Amino acid sequence: MNLFEELGLKEELVKAIADLGFEAPTPIQQKAIPILISGTTDFVGLAQTGTGKTAAFGMPLLQLIDVTQKHPQALIICPTRELCLQICNDLQDYKKYLKSAVAEPVYGGASIVMQIRALKKGVHIVVATPGRLIDMIERKAIDLEKVKYVVLDEADEMLNMGFREDIDFVLKNTIKRESTWMFSATMPPEVRAISKNFMRDPQEVTVGKKNTANVNIDHQYFITPAQSRYETLKRLVDFNPGMYGIIFTRTKADAQEITERLNKEGYDIEALHGDLTQQQRDKVMGRFRQKSIQLLIATDVAARGIDVEGITHVINYELPDDMEVYTHRSGRTARAGKSGICISICHSRESYKIKQLERMTNAQFHKLDIPTGKDVCRKQFFHFMDKLMQADISHGDYETYMPDLLKKFEDVSKEEVLKRVSALEFNHFLKYYQNAEDLNARGDFRDRRPDNNNRDMGGRRERGSFNRDSGYARLFINLGTKDGFYKASFLQFILDESNLSKDALGKIDLREMNAWIEIDKSAAGKMIKAMDGKKHNNRLIRMNEADGGFKRPNDEGGGRKRIPVREKRY
Repeated sequence: MNLFEELGLKEELVKAIADLGFEAPTPIQQKAIPILISGTTDFVGLAQTGTGKTAAFGMPLLQLIDVTQKHPQALIICPTRELCLQICNDLQDYKKYLKSAVAEPVYGGASIVMQIRALKKGVHIVVATPGRLIDMIERKAIDLEKVKYVVLDEADEMLNMGFREDIDFVLKNTIKRESTWMFSATMPPEVRAISKNFMRDPQEVTVGKKNTANVNIDHQYFITPAQSRYETLKRLVDFNPGMYGIIFTRTKADAQEITERLNKEGYDIEALHGDLTQQQRDKVMGRFRQKSIQLLIATDVAARGIDVEGITHVINYELPDDMEVYTHRSGRTARAGKSGICISICHSRESYKIKQLERMTNAQFHKLDIPTGKDVCRKQFFHFMDKLMQADISHGDYETYMPDLLKKFEDVSKEEVLKRVSALEFNHFLKYYQNAEDLNARGDFRDRRPDNNNRDMGGRRERGSFNRDSGYARLFINLGTKDGFYKASFLQFILDESNLSKDALGKIDLREMNAWIEIDKSAAGKMIKAMDGKKHNNRLIRMNEADGGFKRPNDEGGGRKRIPVREKRY
């Protein structure tokens, strides 16, 4: 008996799975499928991306739907267009021998008229992004009353993207659903709240420990001075010539700047960020999936839902502030049981984040030295030699040219031919790296202890302390979580608006109605000038130095009076 058949799946699904080459279910499939095919049990599945979650809920849905009923019976909600299309493609594979079953993707960036027409023809499973789904509901193009099964895929990412109200709306209006299934890589309080508010005694299955990283990922980090971050990135890319990966940045400005610099130096790379149109985004993703480009550089928001097979490396150009974001970034590699590498470029003040990540992911992080110029040249040289020996010479009329080649090189030794071939390929590397500097930050930054000035030995203050003589100013801003921010999105917002580097910032204390930002005193004036008086979602932004004494650059002693924070009312 087939191992999938033992899970209770019917013959048509087992046969389709066998055609795809799957021999045994993954741990999440093995635990989830027997529960889900009952169709009556609410379910929470915690597992990393790339562990086979789509099959874990997709095959039970295909088994449960009644193909004679031409209306939506199952609703799968996911965070992005890319994931929406990926799920639909997977369902097409699983229903190979269930010709009558119809699954339809519904997402933004495509013609809503065409999608409405497809729904009117009759579908059984709708795979949708939250925003477009709400549009469909408001246009009465989809009837939620007959939906029996609701699946929330990548639930934590959807909540991070601000879709909480949309999810609540859908769950409140699918009143006849028989079960709700939620899949997530992590279990933050917001995900737990949905489980508590909309599920009845859900069965919870965890593959690995909660919030842990994929065990097939090798977590590496390199410590370099902040000003050497770009050169370190370039050297690590050169040191891994077969790399097919994603580089993550905090801001779209960083993504664009790094892309332009690397393109000028001859690298195959494109950026994915919020300023791209959907058509541009599709073009970039198409080239990346076809491996026409070696590297993709993206912000966290732009990269959500990316599901691409064979990614060997993920590089954190900067570590994220939200530790759960690291789990999602690293989960882009080591998918479907394969191994992968997640590289983080850190400066000396970020050593505490490595310790936090080790605790959160229950994984060991390996500190490695940044390769020297000679290391890079040696690695590139042997990579080229391997490619040379593996070149396919079985096709092509090479014999026609052999007499001329032999005559041309009759007085040239084999050693000289090899040197000349190497020179053609490696001259640029040898010249670039002949006087390459050491990019490693000196010292061991993993075992730092706080000193008497509330600083750890890497320069970062302990949480809860602020020293006015530390070189930092403390700024107040009247934006908080009530404005839709979480820590990572708030950080990206202030960096984008002020055009400042992350290295200028210290601790950020984000609260419901406001926030406090520690910033290098030399940059405080620039940030206040960039933020104060602007608007966010029609709300006037107020920013000033929380501890008093700071004047805006244009205040020559007679400018607007700064009101102490305690006297402000919002």
